[in-house]
Amino acid sequence: MITDGVVPSLHVDYKSTRIKQYHKEGRVLRTETTINNTRDFGIGKLLRNLPALRQVGFQANRRLLDVQKISHDCSIGEDAFDKIVRPLEVEGQRASALRFGDQRVQALFAVLVVFSLQPRGFNNREIRVLLTQLLGLDAAGYPISRMTYDLRRLRLHGVIERIPHSHRYQLTPDGLRIALFFSRTYARLLRPKLAEIMPQSRPIEAPLRRAFDRLNSEIDACCEAQRLAA
Repeated sequence: MITDGVVPSLHVDYKSTRIKQYHKEGRVLRTETTINNTRDFGIGKLLRNLPALRQVGFQANRRLLDVQKISHDCSIGEDAFDKIVRPLEVEGQRASALRFGDQRVQALFAVLVVFSLQPRGFNNREIRVLLTQLLGLDAAGYPISRMTYDLRRLRLHGVIERIPHSHRYQLTPDGLRIALFFSRTYARLLRPKLAEIMPQSRPIEAPLRRAFDRLNSEIDACCEAQRLAA
């Protein structure tokens, strides 16, 4: 529980050892480990054991920080994103990247969301029909071989999986989340909000546009003040 005006601290106890974590003067996060009994770790009390004791304390601090880093998704989200948007190789099979923002990739994810509620999944022909409509193409403009290629890279990236003993596919649990997130953030957040803040667009009364305009004004004012000072 965080209380206004009170500096929070975290305490971890193990036998006679304590790890204390707190914000030092509101500036940095400080982690302190105090070992009151070296025998808790099978280490003697002589001075020559100090390096081994120091290593124990360092490892304890590092493990705590690693757990906190993972809980804040500093690496898991990045790994999940990289797994999709970068090329990969799975058991000797290569798959090209599914780059965020690419028209074909975004259309694939949007169509996959449509099929997410189909208990029988989908096949090459069914997804190809919707995909060509979304891309504004006819069937000849998106041949079966290209659709097969896309299904293959979606499968290798873990977005879809083949239904056993069939030529049908279904979204994986991770694939559904990725398809929803990629398609929704691109269509509902990235494109409209970029249109709001770009200087080429007509002036509109939007909070994000006003914030960027103020930022530009402040930067210009700072630059002007520095030139005057010089």
